Amino acid sequence: MIPEARAASSVNATFVRPAKFYLSGFSNMPHVKYYYVFLCFVYIVTVLGNSILLSVIYYVKTLHTPKHMVVFYLALTDMCGSTALIPKVLDTFLFERRYIVYEACLSYMFFVLFFLSVQSWTLTTMAYDRFIAICFPLRYHSIVTTPSIAALLLFSWVTLFSLVGFTVGNIDNLSFCDSLVVNSFFCDHSPVYRLSCNDSSINNIMAYVALIIILCIPLILITLSYVGISIALSRIASGEERLKASKTCTSHLILVSIFFLPIICTNIASVVSYINPNARMINTSLTNTMPALLNPIVYSLKTEEIVMAIKKLVKRNKISFSAKKRLKS
Repeated sequence: MIPEARAASSVNATFVRPAKFYLSGFSNMPHVKYYYVFLCFVYIVTVLGNSILLSVIYYVKTLHTPKHMVVFYLALTDMCGSTALIPKVLDTFLFERRYIVYEACLSYMFFVLFFLSVQSWTLTTMAYDRFIAICFPLRYHSIVTTPSIAALLLFSWVTLFSLVGFTVGNIDNLSFCDSLVVNSFFCDHSPVYRLSCNDSSINNIMAYVALIIILCIPLILITLSYVGISIALSRIASGEERLKASKTCTSHLILVSIFFLPIICTNIASVVSYINPNARMINTSLTNTMPALLNPIVYSLKTEEIVMAIKKLVKRNKISFSAKKRLKS
């Protein structure tokens, strides 16, 4: 055991607080630095792609609608989530700074889990928008308004902030008097609380509660939304109208698949069989980073309004550049 990793300081007679945790990361994995370079590339493209999407929605007035307001917040969440995770991973392992202060570890855990949960519920809000648009088209503009969507998003942010804060805060009730080596590439909740040497049953319960609220309930609500959408589409007589309506859901379905499928597959695989720790960490890191990379690309290519808005901005900038060039000459 690494001597520094054993260093701990007692806060009181009951709880033992570690000075630092040690992030083990990948073990005996050849050419692992190439993977970190790949994550660096993923982060750069994620920030660039989401920044472009945010700028397009902000500057094009026709996109100032409740639907695109949700897309705006998804892009913002994607960028914040990647920023919370990837730079710290690179700093930890590329520069061999594997020790992390106890308080910093909890903050790291909070922000990664919080933005992951917000992504999940933002996708659920998008499903609600599509459900109302297709099942109640005549009432869409009276139901899906900017204040109603803002209220939904605010409610989800406040609720998830409280849930994740309570889940992470419960780690303060644990004592760490043995190993302080976290078997993960970041301060993940389960690998951290399982290091404790006192009763961690509440933390275990909260892990399941968070899993249900962050993943299971959103997935159920999204599934129910698309069951309703399928029923509504089956009642449309015209095949052309049915196709047109279903196309508005394509981008969202792809985003849902990109986000939920890897998480579900990783969790099922970990339950039914043994997964090599390195393979598990690669799966988890890709699950946390790839959706944020692909979301703006998918939405930009699959949503006609976004494509038209980008063309409009490019055209406007070209005209502005040409005008300035003529004035200078």
